[in-house]
Order: sequence, then C-alpha cells, then structure tokens
Amino acid sequence: MSRPATTRMSSRGQVVIPEEIRQRLGVAPGTQFLVLGDKDVVILKVLAPPTLEEFDELIREARRQARSAGLRPADIRTAVAEERGRD
Repeated sequence: MSRPATTRMSSRGQVVIPEEIRQRLGVAPGTQFLVLGDKDVVILKVLAPPTLEEFDELIREARRQARSAGLRPADIRTAVAEERGRD
C-alpha cells in the first residue's frame, strides 16, 4: 500500500486521485469506477471488463447453473424473445 495522500472535492463534485496512486493502479482518463459510500467512507473500485479467459469461465459457469436448474437453450431463447417484445 502507498503512503496516505489528501485531496479535495471541487465545487463540481470532482475529486483528484493522487498521481502516485493513479500510476500504481494504472488508471487513466476514462477509467470507470464503482462508487460506494457509507457514513464517512467512500470507496472507488476500478471497473474493468473481464479478460477473454475470465469471460469464458463466466459463460461456462452460467451454462452449468442453467443446466442444473433444468433450463434448456429453447427456454433461454423464449425468455429473450419475450423480454425484447416488451416496451
């Protein structure tokens, strides 16, 4: 963990993440964050798309769970078609 740093919120609600932390985490302009707040604590979690390997694992797990729940591919197609038909 790096040394503690301080920052301020601008009048527009913007907070600057100190350069040392940005570099260490590899965050750049456009990086998306999940923001959680509770009492006096604010947490920023970097959002990053899964790697291809992680995505493949997510798909395998989703298929495994669907099979164990007794879902068939036709059930999924029907559910998607019904949802797309809604306004």
